[in-house]
Formats: sequence, structure tokens, C-alpha cells
Amino acid sequence: MIYNPKIETMSRAGIERLQLERLKKIVNYAYENVPFYKKKYDQAGFNPDSIKTLDDIRRIPFTVKDDLRENYPYGLSAVHSDKLARIHASSGTSGKPTVVVYTKKDLDMWAECCARIIVAGGGRETDIVQISFGYGLFTGALGMHQGYERLGAAVIPASSGNTERQVMLLKDLGATALVCTPSYALYIGEMMEKLGYKKEDFKLRVGFFGSEASSVEMHKEIEKRLGLFPTDNYGLSEIIGPGVSGECIMKDGMHINEDYFYPEVLDSKTLEPVPEGEYGELALTTLTKEGMPVIRYRTKDITCLNYAPCKCGRTTARMARLRGRTDDMLIIRGVNVFPSQIESVLMNMPEVGGQYEIVVSRDEHYMDKLEVKVEVADSNLLTDFKHLEELRDKIKHNLRTILQLDAKVKLVEPLSLKRFEGKSKRVTDLRKI
Repeated sequence: MIYNPKIETMSRAGIERLQLERLKKIVNYAYENVPFYKKKYDQAGFNPDSIKTLDDIRRIPFTVKDDLRENYPYGLSAVHSDKLARIHASSGTSGKPTVVVYTKKDLDMWAECCARIIVAGGGRETDIVQISFGYGLFTGALGMHQGYERLGAAVIPASSGNTERQVMLLKDLGATALVCTPSYALYIGEMMEKLGYKKEDFKLRVGFFGSEASSVEMHKEIEKRLGLFPTDNYGLSEIIGPGVSGECIMKDGMHINEDYFYPEVLDSKTLEPVPEGEYGELALTTLTKEGMPVIRYRTKDITCLNYAPCKCGRTTARMARLRGRTDDMLIIRGVNVFPSQIESVLMNMPEVGGQYEIVVSRDEHYMDKLEVKVEVADSNLLTDFKHLEELRDKIKHNLRTILQLDAKVKLVEPLSLKRFEGKSKRVTDLRKI
């Protein structure tokens, strides 16, 4: 089943004609309505009217995450606030969120994109879907929520957490589909077993997992524990949220909604395009977004593209499962965490020393764990249990405020952590993805 055959099975020539038409419009739109783009393009000597072919996109300056941070909150908005229909945000390195805005037309497009990837992965209007992403400023929950509503399915907005209750809702309400992070899906499976259930006690048949990297092996484990068909999907709030791409039932790459997002894969050093099938950094351009057009956004995600038609019948380009990122951002339980965020918390506390280590691992439930080892400034503190606990709790609270997730804090003696003569390695990632 294909949600929008006219677009999803369009010829390559037809897709590229549509992309070129929309690229010309969106670049001019951004130039005329967002002072940031006008200034950037004028300084680079780039004239939006000079775009004649898709290859001309290479002459357009890139947009990066710092541009969003520096223009907080509405500096990249192309419309007046009275035209906005939704505002989402993700955390920033200084505690300030990265704000993204949507018009009513943007929300309609977003729902269309999510509906497509849901149908591609086996979702149906007859589903009862439980969404176990956290609701709020995070784009994941509401994006997939509106996609499933577009299909006409029943949605259970369970949000995340309270896993025993999640299992109760899945069983009692007869959910046939699950939306969450892959690691949380595995934890739900563990909880099912802990409560004495078998997968046959549930009606689950499909799962849509995103917001963090996952492996083929992890999907197999999810399928084994939950008895559903798992698919991977990709998105990022700066572009739209979930709905940029998603796996079909063939599980041979994630189909990109190319009529709305133009993908490029670039050599991260030269920023020149790599040949089809080679891995590089993904850059995306929103082709129709009204509220906040984003042109040539460097995602820092590493993938490759496949333009061959898929066995499912779709002709849209497919991006491979992410290999990682070009920067040091960590994704922990679906939350973007920058080491600099942690450093900013610690360096503002006189009780701790200047050295720390970030350790990321996975527990037996496949849930990500974050531990921060911190040297205390005064070793005498280690013998004062009361003050030691107060400091540990204070650090945990401050980290929670900035990161929006809990971290284990281990206080250690001064000079006990490894030193580096060259560039320091603050992060130890023990996860095997």
C-alpha cells in the first residue's frame, strides 16, 4: 500500500522537475522574508535568481545549528507571529532551546509526510497506536500523532515513562502499533516479561522507531520480544521533526519525502558531493516550509543515498541507516546531549574540579545510561558524607535542568581522572549500536 502514489512513484525526471521548481521558490522566499538569509547570500555574492538547475544548489551557502542558536528565538522565521500555528523546540548547549516554528500549511505538510512513512512501514487506518514518546516541545510525539490521525487511526497519547502502565495500556486498549525509541521498545518488552505476559497476549503488529540510532540486531530483538514488525524512521526538529524519511516493509533504506526535502550527501571535509552510494554528511533543504525555511542545513548525520527504485514500488531516494555523526553530539534515550552542556554545568560549580568524564552505556533493558564522573575541588569533601551527598544531588539537579534527563553522578578524588597532553577525550561511549 502506498499513501500518495502520485508523488511516491513519480519518475526520477518528474521528481527532479518538481524539486527544481520548489527550490527556486523557497530560496527566493527565504531571501525576501528572512533577513538572515538575505545578509548571508549578499555577503557570499549569491543571487537567488541564478538557480537554473539542481546542481546550482552547490553555490548556496550552508545553514548550521549555530545559526539557529544565534538567531534565537524567531530570527529565522519567515512569517509574522500571527501566522504561526505551532512552536516546537529542542535543547541548546547553553540551556536555551533551538526554536522551530510552523504555519498551518506546514503542519498539514508534516502530517502528510508522517502518514506516508507510517503506511510505508505497514501502518493502517484500522490501527490503535500507542505513542510512547514524550509529549511537549519535542517534535517526535506530535509529529507521528498527527500522521496517524491523518490516516484515521485511533491514537493513544501515552507519552513516555511509567513503563508498567505502558504495558497495561498496550494490553487493555488493544494497541496494534507502537511509536517510541527503539531502546524504550526493548524495555517495554522486558517489562512485559517481568509482569508475566507473553507477546501473544498483545495485539501489537507494527512499530515505528526513531529519535536515536538503532541496529538491525536491535530491531530483531524488538521483533522477538514484542511480536511486531519494526521500522526505522528519521527526522530532526530543525527541518520538520519525524517524517523526513522512513523504512518501508522491504527494510532496504529509509524513503525520503523528496518533494518536501532535498537531500545532499557531502564529504564533511571538502563539502563537495560524494558519489551515489558513498557515505558522507547529510545536508537537507526544506522545499516548501513557510514558517521557517531551512536551506542546505548540515545535519552532521552520516549516511548514503540510493536512487534506484525500491521493490515496494516507491521511486523516492532512500537513505541508509545512520552510521553516526560528524560532531560529538550524543543521543541518549532520544535526547540530544552535548558534552559542552555538561561542562557548562560543572564549570559553574566551585565545589568541583576542572576534570570530568562522561560515560554512556546500556543496561540489561537496552536503556541508555549516562554517568558523569567529576573530580571534587577538595579531597576533604570525600570524607564528609552529608556534604558529599548534597553536592551530588545538586549536580544531578543542575544536569537534569539543562539536559532534561537523569544522570548518575560519581564524585572522585582530585587528579584521579586521566589527563591528556593533546585534545582531551571527555566521552566514553560503551554502547554497541
